[in-house]
Amino acid sequence: MKSALKHVIVIPSYNPGEMVSEVVTSLVVHGMPVWVMIDGSDDGSPEILETLAERHTNLRLFRFTENRGKGSVMFDAVCAASSEGFTHLHSFDSDGQHPADYVPRFLELSRESPEAMILGKPKFGEEAPLERVWGRKLANFWTDIVTLGGGIGDSLFGMRVYPVVILERAMRSTRWARRFDFEPETVVRMSWLGTRAINIDTPVRYLNEAEGGVSHFRYLRDNILLVGMYARLLISSIFRFVPLLWMRCRQRKA
Repeated sequence: MKSALKHVIVIPSYNPGEMVSEVVTSLVVHGMPVWVMIDGSDDGSPEILETLAERHTNLRLFRFTENRGKGSVMFDAVCAASSEGFTHLHSFDSDGQHPADYVPRFLELSRESPEAMILGKPKFGEEAPLERVWGRKLANFWTDIVTLGGGIGDSLFGMRVYPVVILERAMRSTRWARRFDFEPETVVRMSWLGTRAINIDTPVRYLNEAEGGVSHFRYLRDNILLVGMYARLLISSIFRFVPLLWMRCRQRKA
């Protein structure tokens, strides 16, 4: 089984600025396929990526003319990965927050437990905005509620390895999870499907503007999106309570 595993790194990218060059360069050296989903970027980063693609044969670009949302382009990546025989998708953000030197650790865990989702659990430095840190705590609290203790260390962190078949099934089960809600909703739905979570502590860099940091998080818009998402998931979890409780009991015994 392990010899048949096939991983691909997927980077959703929307106006990341010049930082995308550092991110992609740090990933292609691992020798595995790297896909960049260019989500309507108009900041010059597509041209940077095209230059990099000419140098690295394992780098592939998917370019969309309009901004469709992180979840939408990731769904396209999932479908493409499935059709091309990839068993696992390693998501990695383009903003420079994720540590590329942790990729081998994620892959090792994925190969040891191919049925599981490998989830980065962010370790924040002092520079991390407090409102973001506490916002995550609240999101993780509700994730634990709707999954009935599914063991998800962090619901929002974008550095993960997903089994492609289960991720595709989870995304096809909803018309949501197509924008910023991609990470939390998919991880909840995969947990509902019985996917085990393996968490790995992962350092996070919060870069300021001078360091090339770019953030597209909009506090009002995206928090409203998350509140609505958790309300939907909470209602759905009520109807799943008995099978979820049975699943958790079996998992804990195992």
